[in-house]
Amino acid sequence: MLARLPGRLLQMIPTFILIGVVVFVLIRLLPGNPAAALLGVHATPEALARIDAQLGFNRPVWVQFLLFLGRLAHGDLGISVSERIPVTAVIAQRLPVTLALVAMAALMALVLALPLAFLAAVRQNRPTDIALRGVFQVGLSTPIFYIGLLMLGFLGAQLHWFPVGGIGSGLWGVLYHLFLPALTLGVGLAAILMRSLRSTVIGVLRAEYVEFARAKGISPWRVMTGHVLRNSLITTLALFGLNIGTLLGNTVIVENVFAVPGIGGLLVDAIFGRDYPVVQGVTLVLAVMVSIVFLLTDIAESWLDPRLNT
Repeated sequence: MLARLPGRLLQMIPTFILIGVVVFVLIRLLPGNPAAALLGVHATPEALARIDAQLGFNRPVWVQFLLFLGRLAHGDLGISVSERIPVTAVIAQRLPVTLALVAMAALMALVLALPLAFLAAVRQNRPTDIALRGVFQVGLSTPIFYIGLLMLGFLGAQLHWFPVGGIGSGLWGVLYHLFLPALTLGVGLAAILMRSLRSTVIGVLRAEYVEFARAKGISPWRVMTGHVLRNSLITTLALFGLNIGTLLGNTVIVENVFAVPGIGGLLVDAIFGRDYPVVQGVTLVLAVMVSIVFLLTDIAESWLDPRLNT
C-alpha cells in the first residue's frame, strides 16, 4: 500500500480540479451577485459597477475561470469579498474548530458503536438485541437537525448541563462546548456502524476458524479480540471511511444549529453573501479532507487484511 501511495496522491489532483470546476460553475448560477450582497439593496448602479470591476466579476466568465485555476495552482484561493482578506486566512481561523468537532464526533461514534454492536451480536434475537436494533433504527431515521434541536433544548436550555452555543476558551472549554454538537453528529454515524458491525460479527462468530479456535481451548476473550474483532472491523472500517464525507457534510447543519464558528457556518454565510472565493475555498478544503480520510482508510484496511496488498 505504501508503494502505491504516490500514485494515489496523484490521482487526487484531477478530483480536486473537477470539484473546483463544478463549484465555480454552480455558485455563479445562483441569483444575485457579490457586489449587491456587499453594498445592500440601496446601492446605485455606479457603485455596483465599481465593486464588480474591483473584484474582477465584470470580466467574462471564462477569463475568471482561468484566473481561478491559475491562482489555485499556486495555492491561492483568492480574496474574501466580505472580509477583504485572503480566503486561506479566513478558513485557517475556522478550520481547527471543525476538525476538533469531526474528531470528537468520530470518536464518540466508535465508542458507542463497538460495544453495543458486539453486545447485540452475542445476544442475537434476545430482548437486548431487539432493543438495540430499535435504537439503531431510530438513529438512522431521525434527521440530524432534529436530534440537535432535541439535545439543545433538553440538555442545554432546560437542564443547563451544556452551553447552547459558542466555542469557549482553553482546551477543556472547547471540548465542553463541542460535546453536544459532536454527540449530535456521532449518534447518526454510530447507528450506521452498529447496524453493519452487528451483522458482520454474527457472520464471523459462525465462521469455521472461530469454531476451531474455541475447540483448541483458546479463551473467549482472545477469540473475540484476536479473531472476531479484527475480521469484523475490515468491513466496518470501510463503511466508517465512506461516511466521513457525510459527517463533514452534516457539520454544516450542526454548526449552524449550535452556533459553532467552524467552516460549516462559514460556508452558509458565504453562500448567502455570494462570497464566491470563500465558497470555492471551503468546498475544496472539504474535498481534500474527505480524500485524505479515504486514503487513510485504504491504508488501515490493508493493514487489517494483508490480502488487499496482493
